[in-house]
Amino acid sequence: MNFCGIDCKECELNTTCKGCKATGGHPYGGSCIAAECCRSFGRESCNGCTECKAREQLICEINALGIEDMDEVTELNLLLGSYINSEYSLPGGQNVKLWDDNSVYFGNMLPKRGTERCYGIAADEKYLLVTEFGMNGADAEIVLLKRRK
Repeated sequence: MNFCGIDCKECELNTTCKGCKATGGHPYGGSCIAAECCRSFGRESCNGCTECKAREQLICEINALGIEDMDEVTELNLLLGSYINSEYSLPGGQNVKLWDDNSVYFGNMLPKRGTERCYGIAADEKYLLVTEFGMNGADAEIVLLKRRK
């Protein structure tokens, strides 16, 4: 079993992911939040993070933000950076990507109540990002970026 709790033979990403065990917790070359969390608790796997206190703490952190039009977060998934790594325009006009395409993060997508837009949530052990975007990730905007304790 891998840190994420998935059997590599059963995973749909097994042609691109090299697996946590084989790569020491760096399945795509970057870091993996599941592997980091498991290691911090001295575990070899975490059953898909369903028992993870760090994951539950992150859900509490997100819900405590009190973002008005966002439903309560009840679940976080493991997401590859290249899947969530939108480009954002900063006030000075430069465009940036905030995540490593080859790392794995906790995240989720929730509808923005009363609109056709969505909120995207992504986090690792250091940062928490909440974004807002339209259909297929169009017009992505940073709602909140904060350093985690």
